[in-house]
Amino acid sequence: MTVTNDRPAALAPAEPWSRCLTCGALVYRKKLARNLNVCPECGRHHRLTAPERIAQLVDEGTFAPLGGRALAGDVLGFTDARPYAERLAEARRRTGLDDAVVCGAALIGGMPVCLAVMDFRFMGGSLGTAVGELITRAAERALADRCPLLIVTASGGARMQEGALSLMQMAKVSQALGALGEAGLLSVSLVTDPTYGGVAASFATNCDIVLVEQGARMGFAGPRVIEQTIRQKLPADFQTADFLLARGQVDAVRHRRDLREWLRRLFLATRAVAAAPAPAQPDPVVAEPHRLDTVDPWQAVTAARDTARPTLLDYLRETFDGFVELRGDRLSADCPAVVAGFAMLDCRPVAVVGHQKGHHTRELVSRNFGMPRPEGYRKALRVMKLAARLGLPIVTVVDTPGAYPGREAEENGQSAAIAGNILAMFGLATPVITVITGEGGSGGALALAVADQVLIAERGTYSVISPEGCSAILWGDAACAPDAARALRITARELLELGIVDGVLPEPPGGAAADPTAMASGLRVALGHALARLDRTEPDGLLARRRRRFRAFGADGSTDLAPAPTADKGWWE
Repeated sequence: MTVTNDRPAALAPAEPWSRCLTCGALVYRKKLARNLNVCPECGRHHRLTAPERIAQLVDEGTFAPLGGRALAGDVLGFTDARPYAERLAEARRRTGLDDAVVCGAALIGGMPVCLAVMDFRFMGGSLGTAVGELITRAAERALADRCPLLIVTASGGARMQEGALSLMQMAKVSQALGALGEAGLLSVSLVTDPTYGGVAASFATNCDIVLVEQGARMGFAGPRVIEQTIRQKLPADFQTADFLLARGQVDAVRHRRDLREWLRRLFLATRAVAAAPAPAQPDPVVAEPHRLDTVDPWQAVTAARDTARPTLLDYLRETFDGFVELRGDRLSADCPAVVAGFAMLDCRPVAVVGHQKGHHTRELVSRNFGMPRPEGYRKALRVMKLAARLGLPIVTVVDTPGAYPGREAEENGQSAAIAGNILAMFGLATPVITVITGEGGSGGALALAVADQVLIAERGTYSVISPEGCSAILWGDAACAPDAARALRITARELLELGIVDGVLPEPPGGAAADPTAMASGLRVALGHALARLDRTEPDGLLARRRRRFRAFGADGSTDLAPAPTADKGWWE
């Protein structure tokens, strides 16, 4: 089979007109083809064949089909209204394909990738032995070539005519994806309409990244089956792309015209590269407390909370390039108070995870004032674990008054989510740098701050509790918050003296809010120097140093506890 990359020609059928299945509009087929088979009237994404999808996604002239064939046979002698052998023959004759998937290698944005693209025309894209074999071979080719794997799904589920053998393909492909993960290679599924049954319950959702085309539907059981089973009417948006995104099941939903660019940026921001040298500019970070001005703690609290200060999204625009956001905890929801994904820092791929507040009331409310729910911490950990497996450094940006204390958060395991992050970050075998850009509030901040190096902005704060909370508990009066702030020693200089942070990032005259661009530029240089220092340490050494760092807090005579015995080294060594 030959796949062309001349997009208009590849997408244009022979008939002159087409009627949209959603709005009923008659559209000139050449116009529809130029619009990537998306209705210009209502935006419905009509299905693409596998050759059309490949032509849309990959660099022109780069697709090479996977060598060898895999042909399904009628092992069971299955017959319903017609023999299975007849159905296979008809599907092959009608589509020109051997089965419901086309596999090969190509370039996307100049980067090599292996593809497995399903075609719904062939028996509803059902997963049979040949489909499972070909997708597994594509994964094995990605493993051999050490490149990402992209699977484009379009399927009604496992192929019933092949019985339990089709069921086994769910596990067969999954083990191949597991091998990619163990080798530090990325797997991505692009879910198109429809994706159901055994495909949804295996490789469509157990890839590292799940991208969904706008308008696609995905689920284990179809809506009609569910309604007939439970005798309940389902909501109109059930199992739609936006439904899945809101419930934390997928990473992103994109219009068809944006898929190729999104994938290009993702592959660019997750590829392994050699360690970069330190920036030519001098490191702006101050590591000696005496070089810093003394700041009144309450003034620091006021400055840290200033809504004009740069937020994480501001830094992603100014300090980093090509950010690709990933959403959802893959369990129940997405938390907008935590932003996570991959980006470029001076041509180096990194993971970026952090709190997001906002500059105005509407944004602050939509971001829950930067207070994460459990799903935010689970999302953050998912991205950080993926970064560690891909061998990419992690930058966390802390700016939160604390974790959200609401009833729903408690019901969904807020304490366990925070505790899980703190524990898991000690096992991330990749450099981790934390920058406290505003407020560092309690465990809600620490859950993103178990790092090899912790930096803080000159007007940032970091505390076990808010000054208001401390004063209400210990002073019996929230109005004593300024006194509590002074007693807690929460300013950047005091934290540096205590050894809680490793360095302080100076702010421009008037503070970060007065010149966000200068602040972002300083952060870029500071992160470059920090990464260059950490690059010199092997992963096992990073873990040991990270554990020693936190083991040392409170063990240097600053408490009344007797010193720990030194004859036997602890587990952190």
